[in-house]
Amino acid sequence: MDRASIDRVLTTTRTVRRRLDLAKPVPLSLIEECLAVALQAPTAGAGEGWHFVVTDPAKRRALADIYRKAREWYHAHPPAFLTAWKDRAHPDALVRMRRSGDHLAAHLQDVPALIVACAEGRVERGTVFEQATFYGSILPAVWSLMLALRARGLGAAWTTDHLIHEAEAARVLGIPADVTQAVLLAVGYYTGEDFKPAARRPAGEVIHRDAW
Repeated sequence: MDRASIDRVLTTTRTVRRRLDLAKPVPLSLIEECLAVALQAPTAGAGEGWHFVVTDPAKRRALADIYRKAREWYHAHPPAFLTAWKDRAHPDALVRMRRSGDHLAAHLQDVPALIVACAEGRVERGTVFEQATFYGSILPAVWSLMLALRARGLGAAWTTDHLIHEAEAARVLGIPADVTQAVLLAVGYYTGEDFKPAARRPAGEVIHRDAW
């Protein structure tokens, strides 16, 4: 394997919000090619209960309205665990993240492709084990999809804000009640130069040997 190329894709696949090219269409055939790669991701119990909804322009507009409504609620009611994580972040980084998120929300209807990744079943009332196993069966495929897109010159924004109104989004997309939406990917070619690795905590700060 070409380890350098693999490491480059893994370390430069960013969530792209501001730099999505809203004017350049993304061929459905290219999305299907990337999804074929993503479906090779590991899954629990060989269930392969994956489904990916790729939206048309009318559905993108409806989802964008839901997304903006959800984001208003999110700003007013940030999750407790996220508040704790943000205590470690630099204030300027948080401001930039919020602005880029708001930019995506304002232009979501113009993004060339929205992909909603779903999985058969419901686990919101399940145990931690059930939830971890369930989401661990769909999220690797979504990450593989982002990597496949990146390798072909496309960017993607991984977001879950619309799930605040999941049932409303399900009605727009015709998703059955016994299917769970996991991630919304906003997909497009990107503008500007290439991406670089993000500033992260040193590995030594997050590795625990033998015990916490």
